[in-house]
Amino acid sequence: MEPTETTAASDSSDKSPGDDAYAAHLERSRRVWDRWSDWYGLSESDFEPIRERAIDRLALESGDRVLDIGCGPGVNFAYVREKIGSAGHLVAVDYSPEMVAKARARVDDHGWDNVEVRRADATTVAFDERFDAAIATLSLSVMPDVDSTLETVRRHVAPGSPVAVVDVRPAPSGPARLLNPLIWRFFRWYANWNPEQNVLASLRAVFDECEVVETNLAGVSYTAICRTADSRETRPSGPRDPNR
Repeated sequence: MEPTETTAASDSSDKSPGDDAYAAHLERSRRVWDRWSDWYGLSESDFEPIRERAIDRLALESGDRVLDIGCGPGVNFAYVREKIGSAGHLVAVDYSPEMVAKARARVDDHGWDNVEVRRADATTVAFDERFDAAIATLSLSVMPDVDSTLETVRRHVAPGSPVAVVDVRPAPSGPARLLNPLIWRFFRWYANWNPEQNVLASLRAVFDECEVVETNLAGVSYTAICRTADSRETRPSGPRDPNR
């Protein structure tokens, strides 16, 4: 049977912190990303324009506090810091010890004293202050419980603040769907992709507003901008993808 993207956000509820399945997926993710930490740079530049456009849609300002979920080796750090300046604060989270080590090394090499990298489980991590924006690039779909991760993000961003997500999925339509079995297996092998989850459905369930603003690679790659409702005027997040 062809692997397909699930349609219910509740599918990921089968795995929750403390469950054996959750712990197994989390540990496998750690092993996979520890292994790939030395080679991540090979794909870093491929998604750089997509990641930077997603960050642009956050409309960051000097002094903003930004949360980076599943930061890997810190590929978003330089561009985010360019936007928030030395007065801002970037907090990044990843579970892989090797990825965290490389992210911290990147921070040290550049002397960024306003970038903090934490090794933590994104479903349970807690912060003392709220953030003005959050970003997750190529990370949510490999996590064992995307719903709990997004609830964590929602709790820690200020009302109305934007959340940018860049992620991948099987081709949603068109001839590229014929390649979905191969796409599914590649994602699973390369990144420990979690096929039981539908990141977009979870985003739409957790946040009050969520829109796909860009797609690439026949829809396999997408960028979504989400936020919680806020009575205050919110900053624009850029034009909508005309193909969605």
